[in-house]
Amino acid sequence: MSAVLRDGGAVLGRHLQRVRHAPAILVMTQTMPIVFLLFFGYVFGSALAMPGDEYRAFLVPGMLVATAANGIMTGMFTAAQDSHRGVMDRFRTLPMSRAAVPLGQAAADLVTTAAGLVPLVLVGLAMGWRMDGGPVAALGAFGLLLLFRFATTWIGILLGLASRSEEAAGQLGSATFVLPLLSNAYIPTDGMPGWLRTAAEWNPISAVATAARDLFGNAPAPEGAAWPVAHPVAGSIGWSLVLLAVCVPLAVRRYTAAEG
Repeated sequence: MSAVLRDGGAVLGRHLQRVRHAPAILVMTQTMPIVFLLFFGYVFGSALAMPGDEYRAFLVPGMLVATAANGIMTGMFTAAQDSHRGVMDRFRTLPMSRAAVPLGQAAADLVTTAAGLVPLVLVGLAMGWRMDGGPVAALGAFGLLLLFRFATTWIGILLGLASRSEEAAGQLGSATFVLPLLSNAYIPTDGMPGWLRTAAEWNPISAVATAARDLFGNAPAPEGAAWPVAHPVAGSIGWSLVLLAVCVPLAVRRYTAAEG
């Protein structure tokens, strides 16, 4: 375990250096959620029955969760890029733990995401959103967001390692944009048709978004919802742990198998 953490720390440093030398990518990934927040909050929100300020209080936690779900896209692209450009082949020649390489990538993504949430939160506060659930509950909400981001990053790493090319990974990663649309991240599910509401509420994003709204004190869990949304904190933790339990060993196995 100590070797995994030591080697993973080295890979983490490499990825953070990579971000430092390519700030444009970081700026773009942090700017887009803010653009979407402003667009949905002031343009799309005017078409909903919810009053503007109330909708923005509903929207900001959902946008934070959508940003966390983007770990699939960033994890997939980064893993595919390193895999197809020979970076991971060079790592395999080093006497280091095989689990350290994907772990270092996931940890670096978690660090940059934590920093990137700050401007999004500040814009949300400027739009009138407030954390009314208290500081401890707010910290719990951010903890759930980062746990979910960590889990989705491992999904992306697994898919990126399995991709045939960088281009294929980029196209598949872009397709994940629809996942928050099939959830309650942007709009409530109670107005959806029954089959669509069921699908949306079993989307892990819906559980995390509901948990964030509940902990931030913006909206309670809706009645009559599917179990992960009716019990959002437990549902969020459960979804994240299941995703990690499935994707971490598969990603490490995929990375190791490519060695042969």
